[in-house]
Amino acid sequence: MSRKLFTVGPVNVEPEVLNAMTKPMITHRSKEYKVLHGSILEKFRKLLDTDMDIFMVGGSASVFLEGAIRNGVKSNVLGLTNGSFGDRWIEISKLNGKNVKEVRVPWGKAIRPEHIENAIDEKIEAVHFVSNESSTGVLSSLPDLTEKIRERNDPLIFVDGVTSVAGTNLHIKKNEPDALIFGSQKALALPPGLAFIAVSEKLMKKAKEVENRGFYTDLIKLKKNNDENYALTTPPVSMMYALEFQLERMVSEGMDARYRRHKEMAELVRKWSKGLNGMLPEEGYMSDTIGVINRGGLDFDKFHSILKTKGYEISNGYGEVKQQTFRIGHMGDLTPKRIKELLKVMDETLEECK
Repeated sequence: MSRKLFTVGPVNVEPEVLNAMTKPMITHRSKEYKVLHGSILEKFRKLLDTDMDIFMVGGSASVFLEGAIRNGVKSNVLGLTNGSFGDRWIEISKLNGKNVKEVRVPWGKAIRPEHIENAIDEKIEAVHFVSNESSTGVLSSLPDLTEKIRERNDPLIFVDGVTSVAGTNLHIKKNEPDALIFGSQKALALPPGLAFIAVSEKLMKKAKEVENRGFYTDLIKLKKNNDENYALTTPPVSMMYALEFQLERMVSEGMDARYRRHKEMAELVRKWSKGLNGMLPEEGYMSDTIGVINRGGLDFDKFHSILKTKGYEISNGYGEVKQQTFRIGHMGDLTPKRIKELLKVMDETLEECK
């Protein structure tokens, strides 16, 4: 049965976006591909308001979480976490043989500058954290964190922007993290399959000094090809067709309007949650792309089962708060009108569950 997705990811993909993937195949060493690749990079830089290099490969965003570590850290890194995906990045760093100093913030709370106090010494080469934690719906303040980190020996700053890029204004040019990682299946509203990283000159310089960078996400190799509008390895060209189409749609909408739309959808969900058990995240740090709602005594499995028979799907809780919460994705091409429609059906479903 086809359902309307209000999930955390993959998210709803519009039919016209899927249709864009049906263009005739081209090889990734052709002139046609070079035009496509260059067009995507130009649009990305305009939309995200950045002059940083942006690389893309086939895969999930996790591939660049690992790539940032392999390219930017010789030995020591500081991992900040307030949820499951911050924990995952710490695990990735450890599995790549790095010495990881950890700062753990309670789930549902934002990572704040005071959490970093005295955590960064001269050995720390990079600091990584999730800007918008998908498991808790907490949006930490990128400006506050980047400013504080740079006060402490100026290490590299790596940011997981998987569920914030294209849905929340991160003011990339002002804050300029050294690595900003994101994927296709979240606020870009595309199918899964493309991973992206925006990189600073500082990170590129450091990468030249780091051994054992691997191959697939070696930033030096990627840049050499990217500068010529080519890919290092075979990319998912059909996905790139859809990406270019989607970026054009974003240009037409305008990024300020896009960010306002996401805020409006988030506010609708937050207001609705007050009639249930409220939101998990603390006030002032709630995500504009993901609503994480306290279950209370709700039998979520029963509730969700009925909801799906009506043609709507949301997301279960995740990680340590899986049994305490459920999640609504309000990102990508969704609209306030569609969110209102969902919430009306959810109210009806709640009545049926009584």
